[in-house]
Amino acid sequence: MARIDFGGTVEEVITAEEFSMEKAREVLEDETVAVLGYGVQGPGQALNMRDNGIRVIVGQREGTASWDKAVSDGFVPGKTLFHLEEAARKGTILQYLLSDAGQMALWPKIKPCLEPGNALYFSHGFAVTYRDMTGVVPPENVDVILVAPKGSGRTVRTNFLNGSGINSSFAVFQDHTGNAEARALALGIAIGSGYLFPTTFEKEVFSDLTGERGVLMGCLAGVMEAQYNVLRKNGHSPSEAFNETVEELTQSLIRLVAENGMDWMYGNCSTTAQRGALDWAPRFRDAVAPFFDALYENVVSGKETQRVLEANSRPDYREQLNKELAAIRDSEMWRTGAAVRALRPENRKR
Repeated sequence: MARIDFGGTVEEVITAEEFSMEKAREVLEDETVAVLGYGVQGPGQALNMRDNGIRVIVGQREGTASWDKAVSDGFVPGKTLFHLEEAARKGTILQYLLSDAGQMALWPKIKPCLEPGNALYFSHGFAVTYRDMTGVVPPENVDVILVAPKGSGRTVRTNFLNGSGINSSFAVFQDHTGNAEARALALGIAIGSGYLFPTTFEKEVFSDLTGERGVLMGCLAGVMEAQYNVLRKNGHSPSEAFNETVEELTQSLIRLVAENGMDWMYGNCSTTAQRGALDWAPRFRDAVAPFFDALYENVVSGKETQRVLEANSRPDYREQLNKELAAIRDSEMWRTGAAVRALRPENRKR
């Protein structure tokens, strides 16, 4: 492991130079990786492993859009594409990549498919950490491992194709064979991780649920909406409000942050922008800190988990979700966004 100083705290991480793809292939040489679920994370991880020479099969319900996608991606029914339980029986490593609610619902059928010495792989610590609620209690005679890419399944694939990779965490919950960590690291490299950092199932899910509800999605969406509404209320046009709220962030400033950090982004903006950002950032930080404290407490206590499981298990969940997403899509702010995106030079050339 490489020892890296992260802002004064030294961590050990694994890079592709230390754990090469050749080594990953050696570790996985006799394995069949069954990717169970071809929805969000499944496609990117399965395709990257296949491209890296790993023996991959997919398990998915027939007659679904995900089954059709797997077929269009080159997985062949009866050869490399099977029903979930059949794929689970054929695999030596079961990548359990169904939704959290789906993992809970299908577990009674998947658990009997596990053979002694198999590995049960997750990309989220949810089901195992909250096993008292999900009922996902792995048998003692299998390895239980985790590789959690820090990005969407789509990004796992696109970053792999452009050669940049994506950072992932890894963890071992149960080491039955004595080879669990090697299996986890090999899979992490095979799915295209740029580097891997150690965690636990608990820490992964606590940070992940907080991040999704916070800066990565929930907080970001809420803050954008608040600023857009203030600008519109004060007479600014939809185009001006959206550009100053979303377009400049996503098309310019956040790219500078990704390239070299927040201070570097500040340093490449006007002195007026710098001064305002430096003055207001602490006020926003202090204003939202209580929300993050409450959010983290809800995650650790299981309140967020209970909410997810109850909502996602309802028979009309998909219908209600589509209504909620449509309300966002049909709002003035995001209708403006669609119009602004259509005006980008690369889109006008199509």
